[in-house]
Amino acid sequence: MVNEMSERADDGFQHRLVTVAQAVERTLASLLGDPLLPGEMFRPVRLMEAMRHASLAGGKRLRPFLVVETAGLFGAQGEGVLRAACAVELVHCYSLVHDDLPAMDDDDLRRGRPAVHKAFDEATAILAGDGLLTYAFDVLADPATHPDARIRADLVLALARAAGMGGMVGGQALDLAAEKAKEPLTHDEILRLQAMKTGALLAVSVRMGALIGGADRAQLQALEHFGRVLGAAFQIADDILDETGTEEQVGKRIGKDADRNKATLVRTLGLEGARQTCDRLVEEAIAALVPFGERADCLRQATSFVASRSS
Repeated sequence: MVNEMSERADDGFQHRLVTVAQAVERTLASLLGDPLLPGEMFRPVRLMEAMRHASLAGGKRLRPFLVVETAGLFGAQGEGVLRAACAVELVHCYSLVHDDLPAMDDDDLRRGRPAVHKAFDEATAILAGDGLLTYAFDVLADPATHPDARIRADLVLALARAAGMGGMVGGQALDLAAEKAKEPLTHDEILRLQAMKTGALLAVSVRMGALIGGADRAQLQALEHFGRVLGAAFQIADDILDETGTEEQVGKRIGKDADRNKATLVRTLGLEGARQTCDRLVEEAIAALVPFGERADCLRQATSFVASRSS
């Protein structure tokens, strides 16, 4: 009986994950359509094709899911929430386009399809990434996302801080520097790098959902802790996948961390040590959701999903 309940709960989570992903896909497709917005002069066809290639390739849409589900804790839902979720996904997709470039991680495959610089060219890929990043803040600043200008400003600030020099971009800079460093990074340095490069965007997805939902200070603190720990678990799971997964499963080249001397916890802790650390982080993230009771069941299941995923 317990196993049957667990299976039903898992089926419910998977259905919810797919439902949100489909809603995000529809919203992204609309945002990246041909109609011009006020103040725009023209949307170049090739640029838009590249931006759509980068953004409409499917995927789990985990970051938008976190925005939607966290906002849902407080009863917030609808088009505005989806727009905010899409803003995070636009930033995420831009980062993948640029990460795949030969000057960065030099990957030819993304989500089982040619990376943007392969499907188009390097210059178009750079511009597509620039366009996606800029558009994310256009979407957030639009009153269609939230009627309260203060909330919109808070969302813009939160995403900018998470994506910029003190967050994702800074983490990528640290990652590139670590590849050429004479001495391997320490455990704490790896944690900081990963918290910035990967964790920051996952954590801000939770924060943005809480801001939209009107969380009070205590609720916001609990959810921010959840987001940070979830981000750490996600990155360790990603490192483990790079060691143990297949290209077909992951949808991109695997084994590249070792090839490029990447700083990962798998390298410092070993595979089993990394798995144990990931399990501990999952427990810590789930514990942070205790104040929200059964309302947070989807977020709890998302945490377990992050740690056990195979792609």
